[in-house]
Amino acid sequence: MTNRFAVILAAGQGTRMKSKLYKVLHPVCGKPMVQHVVDQVAALQTQKLVTIIGHGAELVKSQLGESSEYALQEEQLGTAHAVMQAAPLLEGQEGVTLVVCGDTPLITSTTMEELLKHHEQVGAKATILTAHAEDPTGYGRIIRDENGNVEKIVEHKDASEQERSVREINTGTYCFDNQLLFDALKNVSNHNVQGEYYLPDVIEILKNQGHIVSAYQTMSFAETLGVNDRYALSQAEKTMKLRINKQHMLNGVTIIDPDNTYIGADVSIGQDTVILPGTIISGSSSIASNCEIGPHTEIRECKIGERTVIRQSVAHNSSIGNDVNIGPFAHIRPDSMIDDEVKVGNFVELKKAVFGKGSKASHLSYIGDAEVGADVNIGCGTITVNYDGKNKYLTKIEDGVFVGCNSNLIAPVTIGKDAYIAAGSTINQDVPSKALSIARARQVNKENYIDKLNKNE
Repeated sequence: MTNRFAVILAAGQGTRMKSKLYKVLHPVCGKPMVQHVVDQVAALQTQKLVTIIGHGAELVKSQLGESSEYALQEEQLGTAHAVMQAAPLLEGQEGVTLVVCGDTPLITSTTMEELLKHHEQVGAKATILTAHAEDPTGYGRIIRDENGNVEKIVEHKDASEQERSVREINTGTYCFDNQLLFDALKNVSNHNVQGEYYLPDVIEILKNQGHIVSAYQTMSFAETLGVNDRYALSQAEKTMKLRINKQHMLNGVTIIDPDNTYIGADVSIGQDTVILPGTIISGSSSIASNCEIGPHTEIRECKIGERTVIRQSVAHNSSIGNDVNIGPFAHIRPDSMIDDEVKVGNFVELKKAVFGKGSKASHLSYIGDAEVGADVNIGCGTITVNYDGKNKYLTKIEDGVFVGCNSNLIAPVTIGKDAYIAAGSTINQDVPSKALSIARARQVNKENYIDKLNKNE
């Protein structure tokens, strides 16, 4: 098999984004654009992947990590100049090099594989990925001869009126014979309107040398979308969202309203789970089968078991078991671990809490920095008082405990197995197993108090 290499162009700042965040790091469905591209290229099993970085170089390297090698383009002088920065890593090696832009998050490994196969089958030394655009404004045009062969690529700013009428556009993705690519790059000039070194000029150089130049036209123009501003970013987000939702539905997930459901690219969802409108699921969250999520629920970096229901709630960076019922209006904050058959009701907040099997906090409670055992009932208005203004402390509630309404458990404190806490108690000492703890002032009734108060007026 022919060696395969890939170069991803990710050096531009993206001034039209009008953002402090570098263009290729803007997220689409929760993942930076350049990460989408790298993940798709990775499926092609390339021998070497080189990302060209410039603006935001360290941030891009931090995002991609060891999945890529890097070459720095210190001064942005055009796409040909960018690819030339990979010469120390690729020049002289035999094989095919794929060049793809880091701001094309919708491109798929399937399309790139078809491009590479076409390139190899026709024996081309350069192949252009093209597409048909209803509005080709701003794109380079593919100019063919009378036999349909690629004659040249003309940038929009350099094109004549006749050339601008062509609707077959250059998507900015190519594959080249690697050795010929780097030889030709040395002959690219910057004699154009922008004064830049254009990668498409390599096409004309190779053609003039008598090499076969081909084009493979994809049927999906949407895949080729390059994101240069916030509007294009929104279009990419919309397309990616529907693509992701469609795949989940084909895999057996019911999404009631795909237009208003937002699922990240790395989310996994089991069969017969129902996702209701307004739900956002992001990160590497996994949801098992037969769950019901939503409406208007936010899930981020969570693992959720089977048959769990989460309604109008927020859950972040937590583990949630089987047959759990959460919401409405619950907040599961990071590092919470919820066991099977738990109920977390309306206006309950958990933070860094372990919640044992079958336990319940049905409404209006805060359980933070706590270990709650199995079959515990936490009454309305209960608070684990975990913070003294400087440090956080642990509350431990053992199996079978009943905590009455409006109780304050001042940490560090342990409530023993099967103990009862009377409603309205403020507990600041450990409670033994099977004890009843009452920590409140004795009730005093002042008879006829209002009559006496009125007389004094």
